[in-house]
Amino acid sequence: MKRETRVNCGAAALFGKRRASLASRLTAHALRSSRGFTILEIIIVLFLLVGLLGIVLPRISLEDSLGTVGRRMVGTVRSLQSLAISTQKTVRLYVDIDRGVYWPVILDGNQEKVPIDPTWATPLKLSETIRFSDILAGQGKKESGRVDLFFYPTGRIDPATIHLVDASNNVLAIAIEPVTGAIRISDERIEPPKPLTIPDRVRPLLQTAGVVK
Repeated sequence: MKRETRVNCGAAALFGKRRASLASRLTAHALRSSRGFTILEIIIVLFLLVGLLGIVLPRISLEDSLGTVGRRMVGTVRSLQSLAISTQKTVRLYVDIDRGVYWPVILDGNQEKVPIDPTWATPLKLSETIRFSDILAGQGKKESGRVDLFFYPTGRIDPATIHLVDASNNVLAIAIEPVTGAIRISDERIEPPKPLTIPDRVRPLLQTAGVVK
């Protein structure tokens, strides 16, 4: 009887030790979990985030670059229109299609003066991935060379249609209305309206009407 008691006590003691050991391991694991991520895990997560941003950000910048350049051009037109009104002098905007640069000057008699605003101290340049496709202005349609646009003290602007193209041949058109100065932007080419043609059968009638007068 005493031997059975000793055996039972030994088994109980062994079970108690194992239980205590298991409890201590669980407690240690819980303490490690409560401390958060390890440094290695944080480094791995940061590495993955940097890789993901490296893939996503270039795509976003390429998609927005054409629109950003277009908005900058519109802002330039508005600024030069205000400059002509405030100075009560005509402003000429030079656009070099081949180099992708543009800069304004103020016409003061026979002289050309650079605006005081430091923004215009140096010519502005298009983004590396953007170029002028063609510009339709008073000098006609040009795909190379230089184009001049005039801004008058009355707020009137020379009519012009500017086509910008990016590396993927996406198009952004900027059309300037001459009288109101309104600016229209489109992701498709804006062609000038075709001149009104008189049908051949109507011309004799017009000639007859002129003779009667």
